[in-house]
Amino acid sequence: MEKSRVYFTREITPQSLIKIYETLNVDLKEKVAVKLSTGEPGGHNFLQPSLIKDLVHKVNGTIVECCTAYEGKRMDPKLHLKVMEDHGFKAIAPCDLMDETEEISIPVQNGFHLKENLVGKHIENYGSFLVLSHFKGHLMAGFGGALKNISIGIASTAGKTNIHTAGVIKEAAKLFDNLPKQDHFLESMADAAQSVIKYMGKENMAYINVANRLSVDCDCDSNPAEPEMKDLGIFASIDPVAIDKACYDAVINSDDEGKKALIERMNSRHGIRTVEAAFEHGLGNMEYEVISID
Repeated sequence: MEKSRVYFTREITPQSLIKIYETLNVDLKEKVAVKLSTGEPGGHNFLQPSLIKDLVHKVNGTIVECCTAYEGKRMDPKLHLKVMEDHGFKAIAPCDLMDETEEISIPVQNGFHLKENLVGKHIENYGSFLVLSHFKGHLMAGFGGALKNISIGIASTAGKTNIHTAGVIKEAAKLFDNLPKQDHFLESMADAAQSVIKYMGKENMAYINVANRLSVDCDCDSNPAEPEMKDLGIFASIDPVAIDKACYDAVINSDDEGKKALIERMNSRHGIRTVEAAFEHGLGNMEYEVISID
């Protein structure tokens, strides 16, 4: 199998985001959904509107999100939309909470654990996705990048619960009483990612990971730990497996001594299993070539 291409720049600016997107040479169908995490109130590591604004405008995109499965302001649609406004996203582009009123079920084919994935119904309104992810650690998943953004990120509240419990339940109130083996959760994220890619079409999705503010904690954390390692840069690919593997490897191979906490977080949760499972689903390639555009 030919290696996948992962483009890279050390520069993290609005201009470099545009440049790396253009390097992908993709033609995303209208209407374009820009999937990112708009961040939990109190958190501050999420991708800043000032950084992403020009790219969102370039693709004429709508910023999309879905509600959480844990209690908080982003579980309630009205409060979640207010958070998106408070964090500055409504000021730069149209914003859409895809599961604001309804969800739909899309099939998982030959899943490790899931038979269906519950996603916001508004997914039906989009022709393509620009998956714009903040690469960082995560308390449960080890790390979050492109694959987490299209699995947990596009799932509705019930869908997130379904993934977290490896298909056992969909009631968010029972989520933390029904957590499965860790690898089952990670494999369920790969199941959900597979369903979204098949639903949208592989050719209608592109991925950019911004590896800055490399906290061990997710943007869903209202009080995340401060990063201990320096920013790495921006990665871009049409392959979600390759881009997440490239980011993971970049942390592992960094010469920054501050990487230890993030490596411990990623590996103690076996986070790479999501990437491996997505590869086993045929969603991309573990072998990649990093091409610098600097």
